[in-house]
Amino acid sequence: MNDEIQVVPDQASILVVDDLAIVRLSLQRILTKAGYRVWEAEDVPSALAVLNKDKIDLILCDIQMPGASGLELVRAIQGRIPDTSVVMVSSMEEAETAIECLQQGAFGFVLKPFQPREILVQVNGALRRRMLEIAYRDREAELAKQVREQTVEIRSSREEIALRLISASEHRDNETGMHVRRIGLYAAEMAQLLGWDQEGVDTIQAAAPMHDIGKIGVPDAILQKPGTLTEDEWVTMKRHTTMGATILKGSTVPFIQMGARIAIGHHEKWDGTGYPKGLQGEAIRLEARITALVDVYDAASNRRHYKEPWPEDQVVELIRKGSGAHFDPRLVDVFLANLDRFRAILAANPDEPHDEDPGI
Repeated sequence: MNDEIQVVPDQASILVVDDLAIVRLSLQRILTKAGYRVWEAEDVPSALAVLNKDKIDLILCDIQMPGASGLELVRAIQGRIPDTSVVMVSSMEEAETAIECLQQGAFGFVLKPFQPREILVQVNGALRRRMLEIAYRDREAELAKQVREQTVEIRSSREEIALRLISASEHRDNETGMHVRRIGLYAAEMAQLLGWDQEGVDTIQAAAPMHDIGKIGVPDAILQKPGTLTEDEWVTMKRHTTMGATILKGSTVPFIQMGARIAIGHHEKWDGTGYPKGLQGEAIRLEARITALVDVYDAASNRRHYKEPWPEDQVVELIRKGSGAHFDPRLVDVFLANLDRFRAILAANPDEPHDEDPGI
């Protein structure tokens, strides 16, 4: 990479900053003879004026000047480095200040009295380093762009896989596609509110919609029964939790692994009265506790074959009463404190008109 980057003088613009006209003239002659395009400024304010007007690739600046010093100029343009590089011109007595300039972002310095060759070597080196740093920055930006694009593609693929996995059970129990999508969005919102990292948020968004995938193993006569289930039928219905975990178990894919944990745990209750294992409190996986809460919120808030949507105040009361019994009280507190976010998800993702009446 280093060998590929060459400085072309007539493509580089240099600003000479010095309070002495004779020094500016000397530097201008050296640089112009070498092919560079040169601007001049006698102090820091006039240098900043030039920088605001013209594209400058490099500044060759004296350290000690009346008013603001060269160090103050370096500090003032830190946000423009490396697009504009800086080489300081200093005396031996100013060497300590020159080093501070380097620490602030300057690319090099030349000691007085200087020789034309020293100036050109420092200028060429600083411009080459500037080009390398810009190339590196652009390469990093392109890589970051590619990573973002790939991340979006992975997220889309992950969601599509999850929705395809649940499509069979969805059609069998008349669950709407928007219901399962909302469950993922609610769960992701909860994860964000709980401070999960982005990977965790994306994982639960793909995993939570698979909570009822085990219903594919429940007979139609039970799944689609309009009336109350008998005790035996209810025992069979409850098996959808273990069936779901069985369907998803053994995967090496993180969101499917989480989906298995949610499938088996989303009907457990905080007080231990849930199923299939009767787990209590934090023995229930957090992702399952989250899904249990948002699933009830969505089911109560939307039409089902046996009921109309509940008013929001009734839904809130249901969740509040379930705190510490059905639901993790900490999650209830977070959910209710941010109800507007979940309300917005619900409003933005309504059941589509062609969706069949959803089942529980």
